[in-house]
Amino acid sequence: MIKSPEELALMASSGRLLASVFGLIDRMDLIGMSTLEVNDQVERYIRGELNARPASLGQYGFEYVLNSSVNDVICHGVPSSKDILRDGDIVNFDITLEKNGYIADSSKTYLVGTVAAPARRLVRTTYEAMWKGIRAVRPGATLGDIGHAIERHAKGAGYTIVRDFCGHGIGREMHEEPSVLHFGKRGTGLRLRPGMTFTIEPMVNEGKRGSYTEDDGWTVRTEDGKLSAQFEHTVAVTETGVDVLTLRPEEASMVKENARRVG
Repeated sequence: MIKSPEELALMASSGRLLASVFGLIDRMDLIGMSTLEVNDQVERYIRGELNARPASLGQYGFEYVLNSSVNDVICHGVPSSKDILRDGDIVNFDITLEKNGYIADSSKTYLVGTVAAPARRLVRTTYEAMWKGIRAVRPGATLGDIGHAIERHAKGAGYTIVRDFCGHGIGREMHEEPSVLHFGKRGTGLRLRPGMTFTIEPMVNEGKRGSYTEDDGWTVRTEDGKLSAQFEHTVAVTETGVDVLTLRPEEASMVKENARRVG
């Protein structure tokens, strides 16, 4: 569970590579693309440009390098040539990458074209909720502190937190201990120590928190058909706070704000 400085450096390297994958997607014109096309471009980039391994491919029998979750899909959406992204959609791409034996995991919800205000608000609130959780990470804090911060922000905006899925420890394996819930009570759960690495990945629903899994065994949708959004980062507990290992360049200001709060 506790990573050495050498292991943390390798995880940070994987995280930087994964951040660049989202830079690739940022440059795509998603309108009219199929989710399978995005999957294939990402695979070529990870293998060819980054000389890394798409860690989701083959994990638990999954046949693709990313999950593509559109609109009311909460998580684990399966890329398809028939799943065409259209103006007004929201889509989460959840991607893992392994380099030199260590895995990074991150996801981002994209606004496709001109998106209605309610959907934009859901996506923005979900992103803020993830950062509320990240800002709760420091030595001596608890997992309950993280979950409480996330749930409080989402519920305050009128949304619900999905409870059927959670964040997780990560390192040489994609899923390690501990489980990181996105709801909880302050001061409860595992106490955080420097060297711990895990994901924070809240899934926030526009309506009720209920879900169901389609017959493909992967795709999880909202029970009421309303929208869902998700963001995810891999983080490490440091001696003084938190290091976001999958940080994207445009998020530098978020880290500075976090430093001010911790300081």
